[in-house]
Amino acid sequence: MIYSLIRPALFCMNPELAHKLALRALTYVPQRCFPQPIAQPVQAFGLDFSHPIGLAAGLDKNGDYLDGLAKLGFSHIELGTVTPKAQQGNPKPRLFRLPKAQAIINRMGFNNNGVDALLDNVRKAQFNGILGINIGKNKDTPLNQAVDDYLYCLNKVYLDATYVTVNISSPNTPDLRQLQQGQYFIDLMSELREAQLHLADKHQRYVPLVIKLSPDEDEDTLKKMAEVIVSQGIDGIIATNTTCARSDVQGLQHSEEVGGLSGKPLASRATHCLRVLKQIVGDEVTLIGCGGIDSETVAREKIAAGATLLQVYTGLIYQGPGLVAQLLGTKSS
Repeated sequence: MIYSLIRPALFCMNPELAHKLALRALTYVPQRCFPQPIAQPVQAFGLDFSHPIGLAAGLDKNGDYLDGLAKLGFSHIELGTVTPKAQQGNPKPRLFRLPKAQAIINRMGFNNNGVDALLDNVRKAQFNGILGINIGKNKDTPLNQAVDDYLYCLNKVYLDATYVTVNISSPNTPDLRQLQQGQYFIDLMSELREAQLHLADKHQRYVPLVIKLSPDEDEDTLKKMAEVIVSQGIDGIIATNTTCARSDVQGLQHSEEVGGLSGKPLASRATHCLRVLKQIVGDEVTLIGCGGIDSETVAREKIAAGATLLQVYTGLIYQGPGLVAQLLGTKSS
């Protein structure tokens, strides 16, 4: 495939520059140049998806490339993470490739242009598919006021999103993962659910709420979070975000960089989290598998572990735009 010829040139560039150039290129390449997946319809939280494979948040933080990404055949696209105010994120360099492990380490830090800028882009786009918008808190917002940032973003994006994902699991915003713990988590889920129901009544339109969790919590914590999610009536869980673990990449260049590790080394850890969560949520909450999905085999493992939908990011960087069709058992051209 053409991507196998292009990738070495992209991998010679600074990762952030290559990222931006590749996304810009999508604007100019006709959709017919990309392999399109065969429909394998699936239902999740009341929505009809053409197949299970979607794009994870992080690739297009501001919705700048929504129409270009739509050409790749995803059943859903998730934008963000977006915060109430624009912020630059962490200092560069903050994105690192580990090619021998087919992995990436990032410490981007929710760099984005703010929720209003994202919505401007969404409204200008021609995309009319299933759109997830991933929301977070600003770095300078104290933890005890974090709920205000999430509520602000939820209110802002509600009418433009097909579903909303709450990101409380990035390792790159100080103390953010504390929101997964104890009373912080209970209070956040309760207030977000209350706001969701209020907005649904106000606008006569129900927008599912999804929580993105960390792979680095122990089983007991995962089970407690799952119990809260079920009791509050939250619609979905993305399992998982990136990991701080480095056991599978020790000794590789950049392996000691601070940040979240994604790609192939995350696959088994994230799949284990799916299995644990499935034990608690059963069929009451939709599970979305994310982490290390780079082959049909891994995709099937996620589905077997309880996932209804799947999301890719790092696999796309290494495998190229034919990945969606490959994961569905369709040959790419």
